[in-house]
Amino acid sequence: MQAEIITIGDEILIGQIVDSNSAFISKELNKIGVSVYEITSIQDDREHILHTLGIAEKRSQLVIMTGGLGPTKDDITKHTLCEFLGDHLVQDDEVLRNVEQLFAKYFSTPISDLNRQQALVPSTATVLQNPNGTAPGLWMKKGNTIFVSLPGVPFEMKHLISSLVIPKIIEAFERPHIFHKTIITYGMGESALADTIEEWEDNLPPFVKLAYLPNLGKVRLRLTAKGTDMDTLVKTVDEEVKKLYGLIGDIIYGEEDGDSLEQQIGKVLTKKQLTLATAESFTGGKIAEKITAVPGASAYFKGSIVSYATETKIKTLGVPQELVEEHSVVSEQVAIAMANNVKKLLATDFAIATTGNAGPSKGDSDAEVGTVYIAISTPERTFAQEFMIGKNRERIVNRSVNRAFEMLWKEILNF
Repeated sequence: MQAEIITIGDEILIGQIVDSNSAFISKELNKIGVSVYEITSIQDDREHILHTLGIAEKRSQLVIMTGGLGPTKDDITKHTLCEFLGDHLVQDDEVLRNVEQLFAKYFSTPISDLNRQQALVPSTATVLQNPNGTAPGLWMKKGNTIFVSLPGVPFEMKHLISSLVIPKIIEAFERPHIFHKTIITYGMGESALADTIEEWEDNLPPFVKLAYLPNLGKVRLRLTAKGTDMDTLVKTVDEEVKKLYGLIGDIIYGEEDGDSLEQQIGKVLTKKQLTLATAESFTGGKIAEKITAVPGASAYFKGSIVSYATETKIKTLGVPQELVEEHSVVSEQVAIAMANNVKKLLATDFAIATTGNAGPSKGDSDAEVGTVYIAISTPERTFAQEFMIGKNRERIVNRSVNRAFEMLWKEILNF
């Protein structure tokens, strides 16, 4: 069972929007054993659409398209689909009623003939009614290939995929089972990790594949099993994961599609009735942002001081000026002072502090760009670690946020 996804619209090609639709569709297809062969983004152009559909028909049993279904002249997907299928447009009365009801209920402007044309659909298509928008989804067939055309608006597309498209795919196709499990590691580079688990990897069953996915101090290990018996796939992968924990359990902090590290931290803090504060400099509040994105964070997170400027570290956070003058604002001593002081100010059990030079210039410190210090204060001790994280500003910030959570995670587990 092989599928491909085609996104239609110039806004994707010029970088005006990010193609999040393909990621969602791929994930949902994978859950039901459908492998995505290719993802293509194309212009809303007749010849380009026809050419792409012709290629897709030859190699895939399922083609899902998003975009190009609007009422304006630049959206030509329906007309081009009719040309490709040898079909013509007809009015679907149920779609028309939906369009009229949506305009009556939600729109301040009156409905126009252009809006009513949303009810025109290929005569041979199965219409997928869209309660969230004026453009319906379309399920069509040519030869041995199913073509599905969906609106590009993400929340409309997601509803149609989940409620209508996936059930129809399950009914229409025989599919193998695909099972994924992703283990998230930290603190060891990809090459060193590969050397450590080489023997285990070499002895994986033939229907289980391993992929290394490195990113900002983490390496995700994705095991993928494909076969006809889901119970066997799950059991085999779980057994291999147990072996993996025996080899590198000290650097595994979780599994993807489970809780993120910040969610796991929140659960442990809540369970142990412990509290947390942060004092951030170059990370600019990103640690606090990730913490507060977790529902229920108010139970353990008391707040943050973003002391971006040296003056703020001294006047608001209470870092002694002589400490800054003696050791530099980017130093182990200042990071420790920040963590101690924010923990005291907000009366918490734990605290995270960051100070560093993310570039592009050195700012108030002589430390090289990429030099960062992350401090953790616990009920028993306060310590800081120095990291050198390259020259890219975004990478420095994001990797430092990850490092801070990793350091905190170890401390709260051992407390």
